[in-house]
Amino acid sequence: MEPFDVKGKVVVVTGAAQGIGKATADLFASRGSTVARLDFQAGETLIPCDVADEASVERAFGEVVKKLGRIDVLVNNAGVAVRKSAFDLTAGEWDKVLDVNLKGLFLCSRVAARQMRANGGGAIVNLASIMGFSGGLFPNPAYQASKGGVVNLTRALALEFAEHNITVNAVAPTFVRTDLTTPIFSNPEVLKKVMHHTPLGRLPEVGDIAAAILFLASPAARFITGVTLPVDSGYLAR
Repeated sequence: MEPFDVKGKVVVVTGAAQGIGKATADLFASRGSTVARLDFQAGETLIPCDVADEASVERAFGEVVKKLGRIDVLVNNAGVAVRKSAFDLTAGEWDKVLDVNLKGLFLCSRVAARQMRANGGGAIVNLASIMGFSGGLFPNPAYQASKGGVVNLTRALALEFAEHNITVNAVAPTFVRTDLTTPIFSNPEVLKKVMHHTPLGRLPEVGDIAAAILFLASPAARFITGVTLPVDSGYLAR
């Protein structure tokens, strides 16, 4: 068995239009997987899906199974952030972040796991964050709460799905240059603070996160479940 072989796997990636999601979808495709790219945005290669809406999730995953026959791997990448302090964050903004980042992950995992259970197993990889283990460097309470939820939901689903030969893990990136982090990377003073908490002195690119995701979905990780793997340049070691 080739430990990193994902050739022939049917892989669903949410939030696949850009950033980490696109890099992940591209990496799996380059390794011979058949990739279904789901996203809230419209696009020629994208299947429309609002992960926070149960009917939309059922519709999108149903389309994947109809076209491709099964689901072997799910990458729960879709996510949003509203960077406001607890004093300024509205209830609606809180709900939006939790709905996409946590409820959406649950809805997608549930529908994918039903397919995996019927087909002998599979792998689910969630996008957590170092903010799931840390209060963070900047006020971002809804995002931090949602990613803390992802870390523990990963454990809970790993235990529940284990008997069906489904592994559930997560990757916890540090700050990565994407559209979501533009406000950080475009402000030299803010970026300086980030680098102060980066022992390696360099931050990962989207491809580094994609590689960790592929590892957790591959045969190399077949005995790993319930784990959140930091890809954080040493942030959490402090």
